[in-house]
Amino acid sequence: MKTFRKKPLRKASAKAQSAMEYLMTYGWAILIISVVLAALFQLGVFNPMTFAPKAPPGSCQVFRPYGPYTTQFINLEGMCSGMLPQYVAQFNGQSSSKVTIPTSNSLEPTSITVTGWSYVANIGSDSCSPQLILSNLGSGNGGNGRTGILLGDGWGSDIVFIVGNYISNLQLDKISNPIYGGGWVFLAGTYNLSSGNAILYEDGVYISSGVINQLVQNSNPYQIGGGCENGFISNVQIYNTSLSANEIQALYLEGIGGAPINLQHLVGWWPLNGDAKDYSGNGNNGQINNVNFVSNWYNGYTPP
Repeated sequence: MKTFRKKPLRKASAKAQSAMEYLMTYGWAILIISVVLAALFQLGVFNPMTFAPKAPPGSCQVFRPYGPYTTQFINLEGMCSGMLPQYVAQFNGQSSSKVTIPTSNSLEPTSITVTGWSYVANIGSDSCSPQLILSNLGSGNGGNGRTGILLGDGWGSDIVFIVGNYISNLQLDKISNPIYGGGWVFLAGTYNLSSGNAILYEDGVYISSGVINQLVQNSNPYQIGGGCENGFISNVQIYNTSLSANEIQALYLEGIGGAPINLQHLVGWWPLNGDAKDYSGNGNNGQINNVNFVSNWYNGYTPP
């Protein structure tokens, strides 16, 4: 009867020792490679948005052959296919960090739609002014109340749409789903004078609504930004009509680089793609104060 000896452990031990020597010799290289890959990932090198086509500043605009605010034969010109913008506006969390837009009667319609894309990077306090996508606020009777219209996000975790005057105003907000640091969101607010109905939308979806009887015109300039929270804003639009829910959804589905719809009622368009010019063809160019335009903004953005 044959007996089989177990092979000695010497061979397995030698393999283990060889593996340890390999790790000790090349472990530093593996560690460095891991750190480099992590840094590239953090910089967005592996983000597919990094390699997507980018629209340069001023690549799309509204052409009005008969001058500002005319509506005959108006059309879009340039690269208006909804490519990602090359730049977005970055605000530094100071009240002086804003784009100021001189007001006019045309920017103070009785019915209105305001839309824009926003990314708030950090959490502000409840006493903090919001990161304003677009606002036209002024002091009312003795400095009490707000006049005009605001669409923004702030005051803790709210998404806010205010419309009214110093006697009465309507504030629509959403506080159940904080948006800070959660990525880009598309916000829209509409107000219809005939019905008095104001509606707030987030990412093309209805959030809340209410009724108020008047939207008061004032001489305060509009401003984009100017809140005490760090963040980004892009593609702000104003219409002199209350867009329908389907039109709001269509604007959202175009993405952050989408062109305006319903050109007949467009009164202001600030893509904020490298400048603060009004590309609606109406000449409401903004003045830049402590605002940077950055190209590496893709983290947190997912195309609709």
